[in-house]
Amino acid sequence: MITFMRVDDRIIHGQIITRWSKEYPCDGIIAVNDKAATTPVLKQSFVASTEKKVFIWTMEHFLENAQKVRESPKKYFLITKNPIDMCTILVDNNFVPNDVKELIVGPCNDRPGAVKLGNNQSIVQEEAEAFEKIYKKGYTITFALVRETAIGEWPKFRGQFGFN
Repeated sequence: MITFMRVDDRIIHGQIITRWSKEYPCDGIIAVNDKAATTPVLKQSFVASTEKKVFIWTMEHFLENAQKVRESPKKYFLITKNPIDMCTILVDNNFVPNDVKELIVGPCNDRPGAVKLGNNQSIVQEEAEAFEKIYKKGYTITFALVRETAIGEWPKFRGQFGFN
């Protein structure tokens, strides 16, 4: 079962392990990212970052196993590197992550063409469109590196991207 969902451009790092896994039940982490899943050195670095069970899967592998994940008694975090991949999972493939209705957005690096929402949280239009689809599907989207430094939810920012 999924107990926590996050978009984080670093995928798995200290905040996931030391902070979020203490706030939400977590037996393991499922990170969905084609590049990380097919690059042995990246995959190994994420697996070695925690004592928790870590799965680094391609999108295809996740979608093939999504129902098993949902029905598992084990408690997993679902993490993608970007909102477009999370939108593919939640909206395009209609994956229902148990009772989780909140998506936490962590670091999103500043890049050319990105709109800065807060400290280390910048998104481009295509990512905003993915967030809008997730939001319209009924999810709360909270921008928070860690809970106590949250900068707000998607409705606070969506107007900057042309959504009313």
